[in-house]
Amino acid sequence: MTRQAVSSERAPAALGPYSQAIIAGGFVFCSGTAGIDPATGGVPNGIGAQTEQALTNLASILEAAGASMADLVKTTIFYAEVDDFATVNEIYARHMPDPPPARSAPANVRLPRGLLISIDAIAVIPAQAAAGRLGAGAGDADPAGCP
Repeated sequence: MTRQAVSSERAPAALGPYSQAIIAGGFVFCSGTAGIDPATGGVPNGIGAQTEQALTNLASILEAAGASMADLVKTTIFYAEVDDFATVNEIYARHMPDPPPARSAPANVRLPRGLLISIDAIAVIPAQAAAGRLGAGAGDADPAGCP
């Protein structure tokens, strides 16, 4: 299996020895994406602003990989204060497709640089998913069991 690194200048650079995302097996695996402004490197004040920025950054990385928020299948939200759940959830819901992806959301996580949130994600890459369906034989069933 081949792996391809994904990088977007419209999202903050990785803070360590990792890629913003990796494409493998028809999926894009996005590293934890924080609410850092990619233009300034600054961190907005408050959980609301950081959540909005993190989701904007995630969308930029997905776009660079040939996917979008509509292609998300799984996310994990790491956030610093459990009391911020309602705020995070409300903002997150505005950015998610219908149906929303599967999700985990561990709270009370200590993040570097005073960050309040980090979101990692897995998305299917539409062109690769379509190519897989087109390659199936006429009598083959798709993974959902439909002919």
